[in-house]
Formats: sequence, C-alpha cells, structure tokens
Amino acid sequence: MEIAGKVAIVTGAGAGIGAALAYRLVAGDAKVVVADLDADSAAKVAADLGDNAIAVGGDVADEQVVAESIATAEREFGPVDLYFANAGIGGGPGLDSTEAQWASTIEVNVMAHVRAAKLLVPGWLERGSGYFVSTASAAGLLTQIGSAPYSVTKHAAVGFAEWLSVTYGDKGIRVSCLCPMGVDTQLLTGALIPDNPEAGALAIKAVKTAGAVLSPEEVAETVVEAMAAEHFLILPHPEVLQMYRNKGSDYDRWISGMRRFQTMLRA
Repeated sequence: MEIAGKVAIVTGAGAGIGAALAYRLVAGDAKVVVADLDADSAAKVAADLGDNAIAVGGDVADEQVVAESIATAEREFGPVDLYFANAGIGGGPGLDSTEAQWASTIEVNVMAHVRAAKLLVPGWLERGSGYFVSTASAAGLLTQIGSAPYSVTKHAAVGFAEWLSVTYGDKGIRVSCLCPMGVDTQLLTGALIPDNPEAGALAIKAVKTAGAVLSPEEVAETVVEAMAAEHFLILPHPEVLQMYRNKGSDYDRWISGMRRFQTMLRA
C-alpha cells in the first residue's frame, strides 16, 4: 500500500498520534480529513496542513459524524481509501468504574471502529480496495494495570480488527492494528483515568516502566512503513511481540508475573 495520492480520514487527529499521522500522510502526498471531538484542534491541524487537509469536528463514535467525515472527504478529495480509527479514551479504573465510564469507553474504543467499517466496507468491496487501520494498544495484546475498561476495550479493538481482516482480506480490503506501549500524548500525561488520579497514576507508571515512551511522530512513521508492507500487527515497541509470545506460551506464568509487576509498581 502506497499512501501517495490516497484519500484518508484520521480520527482523534487534533493532537497526539492522530495529528502525527495526518502530517505524515500529507507529507507522503495523501489528502486527509482531520476528525476530532475538539473541533478547534482539528481545524488548527488542517489549517497547518494546507489545501490537502480539511477538518471535521464531532464525536466519531457517532455514526452521523463518521458519515459526515466520509461525505466531506468525497466532496473535497474523492472516495476514501484509508481510514484510521485512532480516537481513544482511557475510561475508568477497576470494578469501581461506573456504567457511564464503561459505556463511553466501549463507544469510543470499539463501536467507533465498528460503525466506520459498516459505512466504508460496502464501497470498498465494490471498488476492490480499502485500508482500515485500528489504533488499539499493547494493552489489547497484554493488559492494562489500573484500568479495566481500557484493557477490555483495547482487547476488543484488536479482536474486531482481526475479524475484519479475516473476513475481507481476500476481497481487497487491508487491515492493520496499531498496538504501541507508551507514546507522549495527552492520554499518557494524565488523562488515562481523569476521574481517578490514583488509578491513573498507577496505569501511567505501568506504561512508562514497561518500555520507552515514543514520540507521536515516531509512531506515525512506523505505521506508514508497516502499511507499505501490509502488516496486520504494527508494533512501534518491538519488545511487545516477545511479551505477547511469553503470554501465549505460558498464560499462568505470565499472569503471575503481571501480579508481581503490579505489586512492584505499588510499592
């Protein structure tokens, strides 16, 4: 997959990984719809990118907002070739997470992906091509100490991306799933669990202790390289693959190790 000449939608593109993806795509001669809940941030990124980008503000878990993004892309640039389901939230802590926290995390981290695919896949099947990139997390392959909703929904995001690839991969539709550990974004600087600072601090400490914190630009470059090779799993932190292998080879040992890691973090 070459990004030059392609039309892309990037959600959560007002900052962080999403903004870095938008800049990298435009630098690679793609045209981009910058979508974000923060309409002002989306507009600033799009304005900085010039004629090859346009902003759409709104909640991308809302199917109407996704439909508006697709319609805007088609009107301004042409049919959508690439969709980056990148928007995400942290949610709540553990069993004390509220129903509202669970619901909002499921909506943004999972259902936003499902709804976008529902709108895009029929057209991609007719054209015989399309590329869906899901931003999950290493937490979707491993787990997230400190946040049950984040861990569960990121696992679900990986599962949906897998299903999408298995179901449509032989019909011209490519799927990649981005699973980084620490990235220098607002989510890692205090917004992972905004309503519970103690749990949020534990979750963030777990991420920062596990490996290097990368810049959004480093992650975006890794994504483009992986798409060129059409890899399903995109791992900006290569060590995640070995962690995942360790988990699969001896699940009980891995869980015991994670318990010890959690105890160390709380010490």
